[in-house]
Amino acid sequence: MDIENYIDSLTDIERKHAPKSFFLAGDKRLLFQKRRVSVVGSRNATSEGLRRAQIVTKALVKHDIIVVSGLARGIDTIAHKTAIELRGHTIAVLGTHLDKAYPRQNLDLLELIKEKHLAVSQFPKGYPIQPKNFPMRNRTMALISDATIIIEAGEKSGIRYQGWEALRLGREVYLLENVANDPCLTWAKEMMDYGAQLLSRENIDMVFSDIPYLTSKYQDAF
Repeated sequence: MDIENYIDSLTDIERKHAPKSFFLAGDKRLLFQKRRVSVVGSRNATSEGLRRAQIVTKALVKHDIIVVSGLARGIDTIAHKTAIELRGHTIAVLGTHLDKAYPRQNLDLLELIKEKHLAVSQFPKGYPIQPKNFPMRNRTMALISDATIIIEAGEKSGIRYQGWEALRLGREVYLLENVANDPCLTWAKEMMDYGAQLLSRENIDMVFSDIPYLTSKYQDAF
């Protein structure tokens, strides 16, 4: 399978919200196999946020789910690294072209993902780094994922774009209790009203067992 097959597999609504092009480096089969779940959150993560990201990522790997994230500092980095350390699989969706790591400190991590896992970008080589790239990146993450889990985020976090896009596409969105119950996050309450669900230690195994295959149209092709 190649990227043309992937684009052809999208519904009309998915294709409408998809990037005009994708650039891939690594194991392209990961875009077609298994369930994929985004683990996303703040760049300036707290120690508790990092710990929660590790717990969630470990549970995803346990359920043979591919961990998707955005290679940013904080939550994204710990999600990718935890999946790799546990011998799971991870996909990095970039806000840069494939040869540029942002932040630069994640260059070695990006190279490892390109070699052993999968990196995805919608930006051609040489495309400049701009603030608008990252909300676009989050929308693409929502598209290729069966569900999105928000670990930790602020009121103006770009993560909210991914949550809304996932809901628009009919994907599952899960908010950790610290996000869902934060009175300062007006968007979190609104997302819950529109169908986002609470994820807690008590229901995590049940939730991960029940996440449907929405995007892996070709999971039996290999």
